[in-house]
Amino acid sequence: MPDGVFSMSKPLVLVVEDEAPLATMLRYNLEKAGFRVEEAVDGQEALTRIAEVRPDLVLLDWMLPVMSGIEVCRQIRRGPATRDLPVIMLTARAEERDAVRGLNTGADDYVTKPFSMDALLARMRGLLRRAGGQHTQKQLSFQDLTLDLVSYRAQRNGRSLHLGPTEFRLLRFLLAHPRSVFSRERLLDAVWGADIHIEPRTVDVHIRRLRKAINGPGERDLVRTVRSAGYALDADAPDGA
Repeated sequence: MPDGVFSMSKPLVLVVEDEAPLATMLRYNLEKAGFRVEEAVDGQEALTRIAEVRPDLVLLDWMLPVMSGIEVCRQIRRGPATRDLPVIMLTARAEERDAVRGLNTGADDYVTKPFSMDALLARMRGLLRRAGGQHTQKQLSFQDLTLDLVSYRAQRNGRSLHLGPTEFRLLRFLLAHPRSVFSRERLLDAVWGADIHIEPRTVDVHIRRLRKAINGPGERDLVRTVRSAGYALDADAPDGA
């Protein structure tokens, strides 16, 4: 096997990019690295191709004709069959608030143009490894909080919780290790992947979103903040921690 070729059997990548030279470059390098490649040139075509070919990962440009990459990502996350589809956004927007917006929309990672192909491949492989992991447990629970790993539904005290894909993965990890304290860096590695380089502050954004999703009026906050250490799922978390 040539150096750099991904050992997984020919994952299918959908490249959603309206700049023809960049799309050609991506196809060449991805195929050289052992991927199969499909292409779409606008947001609407991207959604159609996702339904038709069921890719293993999507490389999604932010600025697209017909429908923006942000809206495409939203629709991917709304679909039961695509909610866990790995998505990496490609964009010329370099400001942190744009990165946060992309991640909050549901993207798994955010890569700024121009980018290193080697770095992009490393991020893709990390996402595919995590997406390919199989959970032997069908349900995780702690106190009155339950996560069904088959139906991808979360409940607390009998009420349904509405979680984004990143919050779902974050809660799944915390539920698998209740009362254990994890640093931001450890959570980044576990939830986003060791090959993906994201600011530790991103964890704080998703912890806030997770708290908002799981804590209803009058319910104890089950996510404990440990100053200078990190976060834990803990029934003894002080209110408002």
